[in-house]
Amino acid sequence: MNVPLLDLKPQLKTIENDVKLAVNEVISSTHYIMGPKVEKLEAEIAEYVGARYATGVSSGTDALLISLMTLDINPGDIVITTPFSFFATAGVIARLGATPVFVDIDPDTYNLSPDALRHWFRANREKIDRVKAIIPVHLYGQCADMDPILEIAGEHNIPVVEDAAQAIGARYPSKSGVKKAGSMGTLGCFSFFPSKNLGGMGDGGMVVTNDANIDEKLKKLRNHGANPKYYHELIGGNFRLDPIQAAILSVKLPHLDKWHSMRQENAAYYDRILNIEGVETPTVAFKREYHIYNQYVISVMNQRDDLRKFLAENNIGTEIYYPIPFHEQECFKYLGYKSGDFPNSEYAAEHTIALPIYPELTTEMQDYVIRKIMTGDRV
Repeated sequence: MNVPLLDLKPQLKTIENDVKLAVNEVISSTHYIMGPKVEKLEAEIAEYVGARYATGVSSGTDALLISLMTLDINPGDIVITTPFSFFATAGVIARLGATPVFVDIDPDTYNLSPDALRHWFRANREKIDRVKAIIPVHLYGQCADMDPILEIAGEHNIPVVEDAAQAIGARYPSKSGVKKAGSMGTLGCFSFFPSKNLGGMGDGGMVVTNDANIDEKLKKLRNHGANPKYYHELIGGNFRLDPIQAAILSVKLPHLDKWHSMRQENAAYYDRILNIEGVETPTVAFKREYHIYNQYVISVMNQRDDLRKFLAENNIGTEIYYPIPFHEQECFKYLGYKSGDFPNSEYAAEHTIALPIYPELTTEMQDYVIRKIMTGDRV
């Protein structure tokens, strides 16, 4: 049996005609930059997420970058984030000349630890004035514990940029009611990379906010800071979302909650059956229906890499998200961190592995994965 980590072909079969119609509409319109398809998707995403405004951009990375640009992050500023995420989370900070400062993750959820964040503020009072943003990451499709993070940020009047690249539709039980990922901070950033639960057929991203002034600035910055055309109040970039991608995403969005539910059912099945000594299934911090399982990540106590090799030999796709924490990356050596500084992140990097979880995964395929993990004698 072959069980890929992700297979988009079954999904495509269910929406292919609608996608082709939507793309053909863009082609026939000859409106190939921005326009009504992008505006339509922006309105749909804002409504879905529960935000007042949305700005389509060229990728999830650019969503983070333009968010920090909107906040006027400059050289010498500090932006606090997790050391355990996709590279863009920290890379965009450094690109602006600011200093990425890391705090460790919660060992169970892999999200930024509010306790570690509060400890940093208590231990670094002389640096607090330089902190211009905090970026929590809703990793693998589960929200970070946002109430205490927002409380800490609020105490110091620091904007929060939610990295919700993997978490569109994920929910969080805040003190003020259940909120969706991206809607709680000053800005929320999404990626539409094809592997995401809501994925395009190429790159794409979105930034949401409830602040009208921030939204206006975002829309200027994504188009070289111009408004009107050729009049540049700001120095921005070319961060525009392609209308073909917007059209495709508008076709997919109505199916998203169903796809979430299918992933949640697959996760629940793994959780029930994958009862193996030395293997920990993902922690559900709040409720299963709040977690959208962009990835299903297990922790393997021993010989993780041997297990991955064994699964590959048996045609089972896996991935390691992520093998090297930021503080151990070559490009961030100048920050002065060393191995051992963030033990939870380092443990996760050495012991976790993602299993197939996509919506169309069958019970037979999951049983095959589970059986191979049980019989592989690699844990």
